[in-house]
Amino acid sequence: VQLVESGGGLVQAGGSLRLSCAASGSIFGINAEGWYRQAPGKERELVAAISSDGSIHYTDSVKGRFTISRDNAKNTLYLQMNSLKPEDTAMYFCAAGGLSIMSMFLGDLPAYWGQGTQVTVSS
Repeated sequence: VQLVESGGGLVQAGGSLRLSCAASGSIFGINAEGWYRQAPGKERELVAAISSDGSIHYTDSVKGRFTISRDNAKNTLYLQMNSLKPEDTAMYFCAAGGLSIMSMFLGDLPAYWGQGTQVTVSS
C-alpha cells in the first residue's frame, strides 16, 4: 500500500486547509486509516481516525474543528481542518492498517505511512 498526502501549506490562524491522502496498491485488509501530526520537539499525535465501518474518533484538541472523511471510489482519505490555530502547526501524516481505531488511540501504529505534508499556521 502506498499513501501520498497533499494539501498542506501556510495559512493564517482561523483559516482552513483540506489534506488529502491517496492510496494505491493492495488495500485488502485495511481496517482503519488516520491522520497523525508531529511538531518539532513533540511526540507524534493521532489526530483523527476512521474505520472501515465508518466509525470516527478525534483527539480532543481538534473536535469541532477537524473532519475526517473517505471517498472509497477514489481510495482517498481527507482531513478538513477549520479554525486553524498556531498550535496546529506540524507535519501531518496519513497512515493505514489492519488495526482498530481504538488500538490506534492506545498507541498501536498502522503498518503503512505516507511521506507527510507540512501545515503551518501563522498567528
